Amino acid sequence: MLGGLLLGLWLMLFAPDAPKAGVAHVMARKAYHQGKVPFKNTLVQFVGSALAIVTGQSAGRKGPAVHLGSAVSSQIGSLFHLPHNSVRLMVGCGTAGAIAASFNTPMAGIIFAMEVIMLEYSIMGFTPVIITAVTATLLHNNLYGAKMAFMAPDISMESINEMPLILVYGVVLGAISALFTKTVTSMQNFAAQPVLARMLVAGTFTGSLAYFVPEVMGMGTDSILLAIEGQYALGLLVAWAVAKLLATAISVGLGMPIGLIGPTVLMGACAGSALGHISSYLLDGATSDAGFYAMLGMGTMMSAVLQAPLAALIGLMELTHNPGIILPGMATVVIAPRFNS
Repeated sequence: MLGGLLLGLWLMLFAPDAPKAGVAHVMARKAYHQGKVPFKNTLVQFVGSALAIVTGQSAGRKGPAVHLGSAVSSQIGSLFHLPHNSVRLMVGCGTAGAIAASFNTPMAGIIFAMEVIMLEYSIMGFTPVIITAVTATLLHNNLYGAKMAFMAPDISMESINEMPLILVYGVVLGAISALFTKTVTSMQNFAAQPVLARMLVAGTFTGSLAYFVPEVMGMGTDSILLAIEGQYALGLLVAWAVAKLLATAISVGLGMPIGLIGPTVLMGACAGSALGHISSYLLDGATSDAGFYAMLGMGTMMSAVLQAPLAALIGLMELTHNPGIILPGMATVVIAPRFNS
């Protein structure tokens, strides 16, 4: 609640359009403003996301990282008076570097930048984006080590007979992502209300949920790993998925400058693990571990919410170091976005 108050007071210092932040803002600036990202929005994102994270909001740090990386690249391009096409390319480079360094996933950073921000695949674009992703990853690993966000166990699909149910789960996860998007857009109807009131409502709602489900706060990396390891019961997984969905969607919809990639991954892990528990009741014989379905849920939810199936699939492979996830993952990351378009 205090975090919501501090965020509201911070955002009151700026004009109404300055609080726009995150991946969607970067996409809009690239598409309609030649990739030029205003410094005020960058400042709002930097301080606002830091306040949100340290005060326990349902926030991720990857979305703000994309905004900040893209903004710095854009402003360097403008400083050197580069042509518009070069500035737009530098926005893609900043995105790739931010994703690569934040997740330690250089390939996913490259594909995310090309698929979501640049919206094209070209040789001229690939070369600088690849160089940026590699450089950012090497620098991050030199400063903080090459440790992954979490080390997933080596789990594979138990039987090909699970594929029909996995396809159904792609539909279910797509519907969950559609509910998330619908909640965000519904909350955006209150955009005309005072920013201080909106931040207080968002902080109070998250704090109230956290009283009953403390794991709703922050990105929840530890919770993701435990969900993959299958250490949670079905009821708890459902409660976490619902709480995270509501807290994140309401906060984002009310204009809180937070990232949603991390919370999306947690929602997917919890929902997927819950579906894995259900599979053991629906199917006869041996079924895959709940952690296998949790990993599928991570990539599927990311694909559906961000509308980036290839980036989600590559990110899933890099995060889990599990090539066995590719075949079923290909099916779900393609199906789910169809229900959230």
